[in-house]
Amino acid sequence: MKNTRLPRRIAYGIALGVLTGWACHHFAGSEQQAKDIAAYFSMVTDIFLRLIKMIIAPLVFATLVGGIASLGDSRSVGRIGLRAMAWFVSASVVSLLIGMGLVNLFQPGAGLNMDISQHAAAPLAVNTGDFSLKVFISHVFPRSFAEAMANNEILQIVVFSLFFGFALAAVKRAGYNGISQAVDELAKVMFRVTDYVMALAPIGVFAAIASAITVQGLVLLLDFGKLIAQFYLGIALLWLVLFGAGYLFLGRSVLTLGKLIREPVLLAFSTASSESAYPKTMEALEKFGAPKRVSSFVLPLGYSFNLDGSMMYQAFAILFIAQAYNIDLSFTQQLLILLTLMITSKGMAGVARASVVVVAATLPMFNLPEAGLLLILGIDQFLDMARTATNVVGNSIATAVVAKAEAGQPEDEHEPVRQPSPSLA
Repeated sequence: MKNTRLPRRIAYGIALGVLTGWACHHFAGSEQQAKDIAAYFSMVTDIFLRLIKMIIAPLVFATLVGGIASLGDSRSVGRIGLRAMAWFVSASVVSLLIGMGLVNLFQPGAGLNMDISQHAAAPLAVNTGDFSLKVFISHVFPRSFAEAMANNEILQIVVFSLFFGFALAAVKRAGYNGISQAVDELAKVMFRVTDYVMALAPIGVFAAIASAITVQGLVLLLDFGKLIAQFYLGIALLWLVLFGAGYLFLGRSVLTLGKLIREPVLLAFSTASSESAYPKTMEALEKFGAPKRVSSFVLPLGYSFNLDGSMMYQAFAILFIAQAYNIDLSFTQQLLILLTLMITSKGMAGVARASVVVVAATLPMFNLPEAGLLLILGIDQFLDMARTATNVVGNSIATAVVAKAEAGQPEDEHEPVRQPSPSLA
């Protein structure tokens, strides 16, 4: 399938999914019947996402190990890691500040006048028991590489790949290139498998949208239209800031990057899954000119530490809940919330419904009603689409900027000579 055709077909899948979901919701005899119909759509979506997850672990391993082996020494890894983390932290702060600023400006939760006692006993369908800094730190290090691969634990795969990559670089310098060549070939095979799976993307997108609309209907979008519109406005503003920052480092080539990542961004938006966009994001960055030794290291790291859209969502959600229950938060309290989210959000990797879990875990820290999360769970699918697409944009720009900075650094003497890309020249 040609790259120019896939985004168009995904867009058709979104439109058809909305129409089909509305028709199923409208003509369903009952709420239970609508859920039964949606379950069939969800089955198709689940199959597509399973195929995506099938690709992620071997692709991350092959590209990251190949990148580390080509770097050749720990100094290059440390330099790239520091630059990446500096960008990640800065982008996270900006995302939170924009989210908090817009919520304070528009007051989307004001006027709901929710009663805390009314929902005091409301059960939450979100498990935060295993969410803590201690659990996160210990979870980073894999007990078994096979277990990490089986569970698609990206951060654990990154840790193992770092050790494996450094060891491979050592034996490579000793003159043994057999495994290194095999790893490079594995990456090529996985990119070809990706092309096969991506051909099914329009079908998976159609099913995901149809399932959500079948159960919730379009009325839900109208009831919470104010919150959704303001959140999407914040996302648009964040995109402007990210591309503006990218322009400072990349110049006009940041527009070229924007065109190249249209497909993975649209895929992430329509499926609300960052994993579905990972392979195509890697391909887009390679076309842009980012060396594999940089993109294969920075991009997986960004999936754990650079979730710009998710950070904005968390700020929106927490302050919206406070406003809905008429709880006034001082500037100092909001600043503390910002700092708390900066820390707790780093435990999102490998946690199901990660952004929702972070919000649920943060609310009791500031004596905010946990039941308030029920107010936004119904529209979380539509918010998740925007924040996931934003995560892809943020990680793409971060990787391109780090690659640009590395373009002026001397490469390892064992790495093949690479012609400079016009985008990074």
